[in-house]
Amino acid sequence: MFRNWRIDTVNGALLAAYFIPAWALVAFNIFVSPVHGLYERPSVAVALFLSDHLQMAGMDTVRAAWLLALGRLTVVAFFAIYLVLLCIPRVRRNGGSDEALGIALALGSLISFASMVMASKVGEMAALRLHATELLLLLGAAIVMLIERPTAAPKTVQTAEPLGLEQAELLHNR
Repeated sequence: MFRNWRIDTVNGALLAAYFIPAWALVAFNIFVSPVHGLYERPSVAVALFLSDHLQMAGMDTVRAAWLLALGRLTVVAFFAIYLVLLCIPRVRRNGGSDEALGIALALGSLISFASMVMASKVGEMAALRLHATELLLLLGAAIVMLIERPTAAPKTVQTAEPLGLEQAELLHNR
């Protein structure tokens, strides 16, 4: 069963095992209580940046928090689609699940990078380390995914059989 699993497949599954519960919980906390959920550790850098540097009012901060939660849930959804596609052996062998993983890695990297930049601007070191670690995880998986491509199916070459009435090609028959 595990003979056709590639390194990027296992790496993507491990990333999904981390990001699905972690980011879904953060997004759920933001949806339940937008301001309180935004000021928790995974999102505090975004909250401080929005309030300090962009001087957003209360309702604008809530909208930005919901947008952040929607982005995180989108990444969670693409990781979940990736895990579902991994359960189909034919799709896994052909690399059909790589597109969902690629979208999750791209969106997750964008969110983590933006959060890391905001954490560095407001001086929140714990959030900076968290977002830098998540960004390195996502970029490492993207590099592994780019380097290791799915193996192509072996192509068979059909040789034409000579006809019975065909003469052998000799030097004087040219």
